[in-house]
Amino acid sequence: MIAQPDNSPALDSWQQNLAPYNVGYRIKLLSQLLTRRFTEILEPFGLTPFHWLVLCCLWQEDGLPTSSIGDKLKQVGGTLTGVLDRMEERGLVRRERDLHDRRIWRIWLTHAGKDLEAVLPPLSAKLRDEAMQGISDADRELFSQLLNRAIANLS
Repeated sequence: MIAQPDNSPALDSWQQNLAPYNVGYRIKLLSQLLTRRFTEILEPFGLTPFHWLVLCCLWQEDGLPTSSIGDKLKQVGGTLTGVLDRMEERGLVRRERDLHDRRIWRIWLTHAGKDLEAVLPPLSAKLRDEAMQGISDADRELFSQLLNRAIANLS
């Protein structure tokens, strides 16, 4: 192997692939920081970020089959089942068999789950705005599009 001087372009390029400089590390760090802060926000409500994701699915379309929620969230059944169990115990959702196919369980929001829609999204928006402080609306949109493209590339 040929030694490169410290200021060579090849070394600069190579170092961009190492933590803490690579994009994967920085995305993971951002995710961890957001998750930590959002967990603190949700804690007084007895919720986790995963509960939030399930609630978001149901606020958009109540009565989804369990499998559809799992598909939307890219989660395996066992993990989702446990989360739904805890949400049901807390009175946020209820499960009902599908009227046309008894193999399917549909998940419905309770009044308590519906009531959280007025409270939690503004808290989430506040955290998003804090994280995106100093970033223009156009750059926020570009960032979102770039993330979507990278996710699609790897899916």
